[in-house]
Amino acid sequence: MIAWEVTRSCNLNCVHCRAASHLGPYPGELSTEQCLHLIDDIASASSPVIILTGGEPLLRPDIFEIAAYGTQKGLRMVMATNGTLVDEATARRMIESGIQRVSVSIDGKDAQSHDVFRNQPGAFDGAIRGIEVMKSVGIEFQINTTITNTNLHQIKDIHSLALNIGAAAHHIFLLVPTGRGRDLAEQAITAADYEKTLMWFHQESLTCEIQLKATCAPHYFRIMRQNRPKGNKSVKKAGGHFHESTRGCLGGITFCFISHVGQVQPCGYLELDCGNVQKQSFGEIWDTSAVFRNLRDYSKYGGKCGRCEFIKVCGGCRARAYEATGDYLAEEPLCLYHPKALEKH
Repeated sequence: MIAWEVTRSCNLNCVHCRAASHLGPYPGELSTEQCLHLIDDIASASSPVIILTGGEPLLRPDIFEIAAYGTQKGLRMVMATNGTLVDEATARRMIESGIQRVSVSIDGKDAQSHDVFRNQPGAFDGAIRGIEVMKSVGIEFQINTTITNTNLHQIKDIHSLALNIGAAAHHIFLLVPTGRGRDLAEQAITAADYEKTLMWFHQESLTCEIQLKATCAPHYFRIMRQNRPKGNKSVKKAGGHFHESTRGCLGGITFCFISHVGQVQPCGYLELDCGNVQKQSFGEIWDTSAVFRNLRDYSKYGGKCGRCEFIKVCGGCRARAYEATGDYLAEEPLCLYHPKALEKH
């Protein structure tokens, strides 16, 4: 998967935003021609899912030209939006350009809580209207929720909303305190609440009729393995749903982020310059970046992560490690698990 920040401009001003976006303009954003060339470049190297994100991707006038071009190249194009700009004409253009799924962020159970998080009155009602329009034209959508101390007590209600509104999936994101989110560091949930929340989410996934996924929450895969029936090695869930990924932190391994100016990073929260697509081919960056190579070499991970028997399925959040220590290979700071290799120490 590649999350591509096609623009940093946004019509909202969300308190947790990695990009700290506003309407811009932002100098150096890739032109239409550069975007199409990048798609050619990516398609020649691999066949990933492309997540068109931002900012707010619908603020980019050529967004559907970009999406259609990726579709023509055989790539699965999806979009992450706040939903407030989606009307029927926009939704139909999504379909025409081949966008196969749209994620809409809902971070509160109602307008009062969501709008405070999004720093914009009317954001909740706008998102729900956008979802209803997408439903009416047949676009598959999912709900994304960033969990902080502020809305942790609402997560079950938000999950019920995702179910009731007809979402194909509910993805939860555990706050990573970078960008504007750094100012919310005190809103990050504790390691104990982290563990408790992921345990609840795993239990819910066993019977939930829609697909559930925990992102920026690599411990989830340890929890899955600790709680599955003996002899069952599958990650398949009830109703035939699979967790979309099979490992925790995917940054630099099966996932990367491309910024609005073409900088390639392990993820949007780990702002390490691994190369720029305006100067190098995507394939060269993906294959040769020293950061990516380090992330793929578990022997280089430090602290208890490096000694943990779940290193290959969890990996710890590299962005949290970097934010806490300045070392992206250090141990994940929000983990309660004590590896068996350290039990005698």
